[in-house]
Formats: sequence, C-alpha cells, structure tokens
Amino acid sequence: MSDKHLSSRFDVDLNLLLTRLLEMGGLVEAQIARAMEALNTFDLALVEEVLESEHRLNAMEIEIDEEVSNVIVRRQPTARDLRLLMAASKCITNLERAGDEARKIAKRTRRIAMETAAQPVNISEIKASGKMAADILRHALDAFARMDTVAAAQIVGDDEAIDNEFEAFVRRLITSMTQDPRIIPMGLDYLSIAKAIERIGDHATNIAELVVYIVKGTDVRHVPREQIERC
Repeated sequence: MSDKHLSSRFDVDLNLLLTRLLEMGGLVEAQIARAMEALNTFDLALVEEVLESEHRLNAMEIEIDEEVSNVIVRRQPTARDLRLLMAASKCITNLERAGDEARKIAKRTRRIAMETAAQPVNISEIKASGKMAADILRHALDAFARMDTVAAAQIVGDDEAIDNEFEAFVRRLITSMTQDPRIIPMGLDYLSIAKAIERIGDHATNIAELVVYIVKGTDVRHVPREQIERC
C-alpha cells in the first residue's frame, strides 16, 4: 500500500474522529443551554432533559476515546498528528466533565424549584457567568476545529471574567446569608451552581490550551495568558 494511500486513509479517520468530537461538543453546549434556561424559568421538564442526555454523553466519550486508540494503533501517527490524537482524548474528557457540571446545575435547580419555603436570592452574577461559560466553550470548540491559537489565548482571558463573577457572587451571598439565615439552604444550592459554571469555564480553557499544544507542541497549562500569546 502506498504512503499516499496510507496518508489519505489517516486523513479520513482523523476527520471522522474530529466530527464526532465536535458533535459531542454540540451536545454539551445544548446541555448547558438547557440547564441555564431551567435555572431562569424553573422548568422541570428542561431539568429532566439535561439529566437524560447524560447517558448519551457518557457513551460518546467512551466511543470516541476507543476510536482515538484504534487510530493510533492502525496508523501509528507521529509528531503533530500524535499530539492531535492525544489532545482529542483529553478534549472529550473535558467535554464530559463540562456535561457533568451542567447536570449538577440541573439537579440543584430542581431542588430550588421544589423548595416551597425558599427565600429570593439575587443571582445576577450566576446568570452572567453562565452565559460567558457557554460562550467560551463554543469559542474553544471553534478554536479547536480551526486550530486557531490566537482565539485559544483569548479564551484564557475570558475565563478570568467568569472567575471574577463567581467571586463577586460568593462575597455577596455570604453577606446575604449572614444578614438573613433563612436563605442559607437555597444559598448553598446557588453556590453549588455558581461553582459548576466556574468549572465549565475551566474545562473550556483546558480545551483552548490543547489547541496551543497541538499547533506549537508546548504545554501551556498554568501559564499566564501573555505568555501563551507569545508561544
């Protein structure tokens, strides 16, 4: 079999693998969107949709990871192609974990919705950070699809904004719970939701960092944004 034919078959395998990865990413984006809409409306039907889609997401993670292993064995890739396959495996892990966080949001939302004696809590920061988390995950997947290191570096900075919203919410929530202990049970549920959103942002950042790893061959985890841009 000619080298050209081997290369062509590898390209087909790789494209199919990346298509499945982006399909999984789309499912996670939908989960997050439904979870945040459920939080806004307390629509328990949306909560159930998020919880039910978790099984499909878990199955996709296993299937794609197995395909990554199969491609490595069949094609024995080198250099950047091997980095891409290794990064793809890490990417789907981050996607699955982001989906887990969406599930946590849905479960906590259901608890809040079913609490008849619940006291109102201002969650403006949670809503803002939820939108930002959904946006940067979408941008991270787009950067992965295009291998865009400039966009990937920008995502690291965007995640800092989510962290700031989370910290602002925690400070205000602690003050509110101190002043009115009645909101403590609900406040803890909202705190869990805020933390889940922060973690979604972290997983999106991890995906963006993988783009730099694939293209540049440099591990930029825990590296400041300014240094990533210089890689």
